[in-house]
Amino acid sequence: MANRKLYRILKKIKQEQPAVRALSDEELSGKTGEFRMRIAQGASADSLLPEAFAVVCEADRRILGMEPYDCQILGGVALHYGYLAEMNTGEGKTLTATLPLYLNALTGKSTILVTANDYLAERDAKEMGPVYEFLGITVRSGVRQEEEGKTHNAWKRQIYNADIVYTTHSTLGFDYLMNNLVSSAEDRFMREFYYVIIDEADMVLMDAATMPLVISGAPRVQSNLYEIADFFVTTLQEDRDYIKEENSVWLTDEGVAYAERYFRINGFYEAENFELNRHVTLALKAHFTMERNKDYVVTEKGEISLLDNSTGRVLPGMKLRGGIHQALETKEKVQVTQENRSVASITYQNLFLLFPRMSGMSGTIADAKRELRKIYKKKVAVIPPHKPLQRVDQKDLFFKTAEQQYEEAVREVLERHETGQPVLVMTSTIADTQLVSHALIEKQVPHSVLNANNAYWEAQIIKEAGQKGIVTVSTGMAGRGTDIRLGDGVAELGGLAVIGIGRMGNIRVERQARGRAGRQGDPGCSQFFVSLEDDAVSAVGEKVLERYVDKDRRISKGHLRRLINGTQKVQEERSAAGRQSTVDYDKVLKRQRTMMYDVRNRLLDGGSLEQQLILQLAWEGVERFLKEHPHPAAGEINRYMLDNLSYRLDNRFLNARHMKKKMLKKKIRFYVETVWKRKTELFSSEEELREYIRLCSLRAIDNAWVEQVDYLQQLQYVVSGLAAAQRNPVFEYHREAYDSFIRMENVIKKDIVRNVFLGQKSYGKAGEMQVLFP
Repeated sequence: MANRKLYRILKKIKQEQPAVRALSDEELSGKTGEFRMRIAQGASADSLLPEAFAVVCEADRRILGMEPYDCQILGGVALHYGYLAEMNTGEGKTLTATLPLYLNALTGKSTILVTANDYLAERDAKEMGPVYEFLGITVRSGVRQEEEGKTHNAWKRQIYNADIVYTTHSTLGFDYLMNNLVSSAEDRFMREFYYVIIDEADMVLMDAATMPLVISGAPRVQSNLYEIADFFVTTLQEDRDYIKEENSVWLTDEGVAYAERYFRINGFYEAENFELNRHVTLALKAHFTMERNKDYVVTEKGEISLLDNSTGRVLPGMKLRGGIHQALETKEKVQVTQENRSVASITYQNLFLLFPRMSGMSGTIADAKRELRKIYKKKVAVIPPHKPLQRVDQKDLFFKTAEQQYEEAVREVLERHETGQPVLVMTSTIADTQLVSHALIEKQVPHSVLNANNAYWEAQIIKEAGQKGIVTVSTGMAGRGTDIRLGDGVAELGGLAVIGIGRMGNIRVERQARGRAGRQGDPGCSQFFVSLEDDAVSAVGEKVLERYVDKDRRISKGHLRRLINGTQKVQEERSAAGRQSTVDYDKVLKRQRTMMYDVRNRLLDGGSLEQQLILQLAWEGVERFLKEHPHPAAGEINRYMLDNLSYRLDNRFLNARHMKKKMLKKKIRFYVETVWKRKTELFSSEEELREYIRLCSLRAIDNAWVEQVDYLQQLQYVVSGLAAAQRNPVFEYHREAYDSFIRMENVIKKDIVRNVFLGQKSYGKAGEMQVLFP
């Protein structure tokens, strides 16, 4: 959307405001009923925008004492039209969201805001709630604890039936998956998706995009291959046996040959070695692509807890999929937890693409506009700040070694601290926060540390970070959600000073760090200290370090700057490629998931298979059996019948081997029809039989789909090693995923027949039908 159009709409809103301001409280709150009536009569939300936004602005002023600035109204307009809005830190995104949320809630369709964590979802719903309630709009927080006396689904239904829901992206994703695992229509609790605003959209849509949400089910048999594979990879030599690039690692031809000798097998990539291949791939990833205190921490209880790379927060309860979590536990020599089957999975990319109307906001989203346009088909609207930015972003200082870098950074902190100016030191990892903390302790500088190890005190630490004389050391600040306000006399000292240590993985993270200073026109400054030994540099390759650091080779300042900045560009390109790869892999699961969920929903809503189709499926199964057994003995036929059609033995097939094929088929067909007739006679009505078939079909689909999801999760890890075998991993994944889907369809057909023919019906206390499945 061109800025000219934004401003034209802003002008219309401003023109509506005098008339709205003249309304009484009763007349103002009554506007909601009027708007809903107009929508019911055919008016579009777009046509109501100027007047509806003016109403919310006035309600914000009267109820909260905060009237949205023009920049916030502009942001609200962009959000309504489905754009990703870049708004500087401290510009009031929470208030901005009230405008499009109210307008879209008027449609009566689901309207959701997702934010970074439970605290922010609960806080924003509580703080903005009085405005919505005044206007007659219901609002709920999706992360509250369940009320006593209500089932989980009943509680969730109450939340999602609200006009506006504030929740987190992970809660929304898991709720979506759970909603599609229910066994009856009455248990569903979500409305159809319509409109969503994503707070910190770049963090959710990009930084967290490659970690899918997975719901685990029944445990699989625990493998003893984790320890064997873990020890094997410790014997490998880089470049000879394996190659590592960013988040990928694979065996070389020599490494594959060594694996075949080590495990005494032929064909490392053959189907019979699938599990061994998978465990070696998992061990490679655990050892060579994941770092302790950067990607995960080991807790005092001896558990592996994942870290959010963009915020440094621990992700409680989150586990990596497909066995990689167990591989990490084996690597760290902690107790290996049970590996469970994946019963449902979705990435954030595909979750938010389910919304017909999706928008988002962030302080740093413009830097990723090309990728966001490519993957999500979304444009970025940059919203100007309410007050001109006064923050001074000083040029980065480049160093050859980490020792020089840290010495200069700590010296800068000390100089500013001595004047009383508050300082926020930003690092990329927990280990770096600890290094800075130790250096400050040696200098006897009191300070607070904010990372995954003490996130409990987060809000208090951030609240104090802008006070005179305060020094705060922190990991990533995205999604912290709390502005750093300047204390008395701090503006005269230059405002908050942000000191960044280390080249971050992408420019957005650095802009997020800088953005903590200079909010709402406050003074402030930022300065980054970077070196050749930063993680972002070494991740691109050790050769740079070997050439310049280890050999003490001289390097010009210009060359140093180009080297370090170049590595960040390479990092960003690799991360973008990884996100694109996730999209490519997930296309298959997305198509299959959509098809399966559609079938499930038709069954949940009362749909059922026709009797003639059940007979047809039964006969198809018989024909497959006869194809596999061209001249079956009586025992083989009876075994098939007992396993699939009837628990009664039949003597009509005693001379099966001597029968002509045509006669045998005729006898079997007649037998199948006889068994089916006996089965249908057990039901008192057509409706009862249809319900029975529906339940049997649903069970067959669910069981097969769980196995398919679990298999595809494992398959993705296995094919990642196929690059060494000169095969395209994504192509191989798509091909095998298609083949496995065909196999799943055959399993579903077979299991529907087994369930229908061999199942036993009964009734619960409430009169509902229950089935004892074979």
